[in-house]
Amino acid sequence: MTQDPSVQKAVGGRKKTVSFSSIPSEKKVSSAADCLSFMQCGCELRKVRPGSRLYCRFYTLDVEHACLRWEPSKKDADRARLDIAAIREVRAGKSTDTFRHNGPAEHLAEEAAFSVIHGDEYESLDLVALSADVANIWVTGLRYLLSHPAALGGGVGAGEGAEGSPGNLMRAAWLAAEFGAGDEDGYGIVPEDVAVETICRLCPRIKEAKVRLRFKEIQRSKEKLTSHVTLEEFQEAYCELCTRPDVYFLLVQLSKDRECLDAQDLRLFLETEQGLSQATAESCLDIVRRFEPSDVGQERGLLGLDGFTRYLQSSECQLFDPEHQHVCQDMSLPLPHYYISASYRSYLLEDQVHGRADLGGLLRALQVGCRCLELGVTDGLDGEPLLGVEHNPGPPHHHHHPPAPATLRSALELVLAQHLRKVLGPRLYVPDVQHRGRPCAPLPTPEQLKGRVLLVGKKLPPEEEGSEGEVSEDEEEIGGGGPLAGRRMTIPGEEELGVVLVVPPPPQPRRLRLRRELSDLVGAARTGSRSFYAHRAQQTQGSPPTTPSGPALPDPPFWTLCSLGEGEAGRLTNEVPEELVGFTKRTLTRVRPSSVRLDSSNPNPQGYWRGGCQLVALNQQTPGVMLDLHRGRFAQNGGCGYVLRPAVMREEVSYFSTQGCVPGVPPQTLRVKVIGAHGLPKPQGSGSKGEVIDPYVVLELHGVPADCAEQRTRTAAQNQDDPLFDETFEFQVNMPELALLRFVVLDDDYIGDDFIGQYSVAFECLQPGYRNVPLLDVSGELLPHASLFVHVAVTNRRGGGKAHRRGLSVRRGVRRGREYVNLRNIGVRALDDTFRPAGAPLREAADLREDTQNATVNFKEQCGLPPVAKLKQCIQSLTTRLQTSEGPPGASLAMREGYPCLEPLGNLPDNTRKLLSAYDTMVSAHRQLIENADSVQEKIAQVQREGMEFHEELPRLVEKEGLKGRKQSKAVESFAWNITVLKGQCDLLRGAKMDALDTLRQLALACEAFGLTAPPDPPSAPQKTSDHGAHAVHARRGSTQGNGRI
Repeated sequence: MTQDPSVQKAVGGRKKTVSFSSIPSEKKVSSAADCLSFMQCGCELRKVRPGSRLYCRFYTLDVEHACLRWEPSKKDADRARLDIAAIREVRAGKSTDTFRHNGPAEHLAEEAAFSVIHGDEYESLDLVALSADVANIWVTGLRYLLSHPAALGGGVGAGEGAEGSPGNLMRAAWLAAEFGAGDEDGYGIVPEDVAVETICRLCPRIKEAKVRLRFKEIQRSKEKLTSHVTLEEFQEAYCELCTRPDVYFLLVQLSKDRECLDAQDLRLFLETEQGLSQATAESCLDIVRRFEPSDVGQERGLLGLDGFTRYLQSSECQLFDPEHQHVCQDMSLPLPHYYISASYRSYLLEDQVHGRADLGGLLRALQVGCRCLELGVTDGLDGEPLLGVEHNPGPPHHHHHPPAPATLRSALELVLAQHLRKVLGPRLYVPDVQHRGRPCAPLPTPEQLKGRVLLVGKKLPPEEEGSEGEVSEDEEEIGGGGPLAGRRMTIPGEEELGVVLVVPPPPQPRRLRLRRELSDLVGAARTGSRSFYAHRAQQTQGSPPTTPSGPALPDPPFWTLCSLGEGEAGRLTNEVPEELVGFTKRTLTRVRPSSVRLDSSNPNPQGYWRGGCQLVALNQQTPGVMLDLHRGRFAQNGGCGYVLRPAVMREEVSYFSTQGCVPGVPPQTLRVKVIGAHGLPKPQGSGSKGEVIDPYVVLELHGVPADCAEQRTRTAAQNQDDPLFDETFEFQVNMPELALLRFVVLDDDYIGDDFIGQYSVAFECLQPGYRNVPLLDVSGELLPHASLFVHVAVTNRRGGGKAHRRGLSVRRGVRRGREYVNLRNIGVRALDDTFRPAGAPLREAADLREDTQNATVNFKEQCGLPPVAKLKQCIQSLTTRLQTSEGPPGASLAMREGYPCLEPLGNLPDNTRKLLSAYDTMVSAHRQLIENADSVQEKIAQVQREGMEFHEELPRLVEKEGLKGRKQSKAVESFAWNITVLKGQCDLLRGAKMDALDTLRQLALACEAFGLTAPPDPPSAPQKTSDHGAHAVHARRGSTQGNGRI
């Protein structure tokens, strides 16, 4: 199926599409026999040939299952055929040279392509189906014939053999037992109500109306006068309604067409696809015991189709990484190093005008993980403080509109301080008063604040003596930053009515009286944007610029929280993002929604997060896209409300780009295959008419500007609630720590609110492999039984998750055509001379990494596998080609100086020898990297250390060179660039060596697992082995529990 390119666009709106073409209904396939029947009927496939040529042919499987035939053809009818016995393997996807080197093939869907490898020379017949499900049918049917030679020439018997596979027999026995439990009289029939209830119990996602409709169709087709159901009808209805084709095709691929998985098959799946490198036979049998419903499967340790479906739908296969269900990040760093979940006026139940104050809103905000709450307190009865704001406090009989913002009386401040001390007691985190007036120490850590409360508010200056004093109150910003006098502001939602708000000229900051007792309880003083300008002036060592609220102020001698309005924060993130990030390295910064958001709507928090702002306060009572992103961000790290900011926002010297690109570090590639959806409800408000929906899925990537993208699937027209999509999308991710992936399911047929469900997840929480994505409604509640089924692969990952660094963003050219990361000229001779020696080791590090990556990708391609395949899958494919009719494989594992090498045995075909040569090249490249990485890394690290010695003297050196203004800023930026590049390249090379050692361990274990064992070494003198080789030997013989990888 082709995809409308107009819907592959960046974020910024969606377009509904209407198609007048006839779309074939999804093929209901529940067994290999169904696949063979379809292939015998035949269908049109496109044949891809070298030279950029595509031919449409009609392919069929002959009635004896002995050969494939096609027409039209210039060949004779007897020659336009391919014997099944000549087929060596069937590859899914575009994995042959014909696909890789054919220009038009790049535009063909990966999911709809497959190749038939045949003959002694491993020739390829490369085909593309009209849809992914048709390709799956052909791949499944051909693989079944290859694994069941007895089916060739068997005619009808072959279909009966497919029905009699171990998996089908297990399923039939289990369904018969469930049916028998309802057949109390033993007559072989049950009432329709009992049959419907049984199927709905066995498969909860199936709707009762759907089951009843199917039984009525069966009765009508057989012209039955009774509504009782036989065992055959019960099994037919269950298999048709409850078999998920996407899971069936996957099961057949994994089980060699036995339609069930044993412990070895399941372990291979967990290791190669799901990233569970510590999977054991015992853990696989435990999965069988917990998810396989049939007694036969339990006894024989086999996982059938229904058990495999239950496992994939379980929490163990969800997209969200279980590691992040608990606190897993370092919590011992100062508060400015974290994003902190914050709420804005969550005590209001509705909007900012009519919303009633209630403690329930605060409790709900705490329950969802908010760690920064805003409390509005006004004068209440009997001298007690009252929760609320000046125009809508809690009890309605206290509604008043004072002419100026309400303030607390001095006596009430004293009462409030007494209540805080009495209620919170030791849980109140109060800074040591003896530090008053001294330079402030770093803010406390989340670990130190565990179970404590830190108050933020106005604070008396240290020089103020007495029981009370004056503090200034910064004016609240409306809409944007800068002077607001005379600005016309449109109220959200009232544009069509022409309602505007004219902001009067702001008065001078008011002076407020504040009691010492309340001031001493405040741990961090709330300031405005003037604290940012003070920091900016200090950094530039020039005269402080004028600010919207007056002259810049010196840094206060106590902890502060800089509170910015939505508009002011947006202006800073757009105009001076680097300076804002530098400011937030030591100072907490909070962004509050604009005052014109009278409807309690929320701004997009992503823009402020990428500007370094730690606290973006949102109205937790207002659902929508912005709150979805907020919840997705803070679901990680155990949902504790604290998430570590990216390293470039925490390190003292680092280069930050507005686009989010880290110098010298290639972007990662996120590949998401949307396979299907299940249990989709109708959109809210769609009424009770009709059960059919036209769903499609939108994938949104939120992050730094370079990462933001949006793509969508085709519309599954008239597909009810279980559509299949089988479409793959790729995203480039430059800063994974800030990236969020959001799945949105919409109805293309519904006019109005077409929202069905969504799920937002942080990039660092993605699990690789086949995953279940639970869908949430607009308020964030789980939709019962509604989910997406996807496959996720992340390449060139440099942190987080369980996926390996596979480094697929490689260049295929020779070394002289590579682009190397370069250091920048600073303009200070001493610094430039210090950084210059790093040029050669930087190029050597890049060559070591890319040579290894290229060799690995080439070996995978020679095995007929995609670049994202695991090496264990490659060794499995290699072993198949090395099998000989005489018995022993055509190569054996030999450890040469601690490195796993394969020695050919006997005469091998040229293609197999070419594959072994690619294996040797890969091992050699890994060896070069392992043995040279430490020395190259040390050279780079030495330059970095020498450069950092100039950090404190950088302003003086720049001034000495006479650099001013933009040249001065450019020199400082180039220094940060060089330090970031050197550190990043050290980290990349260190990770590449770890991956290389892990790769050698994978290869050795995989060769042993598939029988490519080496003969015992004869007794001889001790072999001279390098330290790196000893590492490889130890990795091969050590436990698989070592570093958590294969």
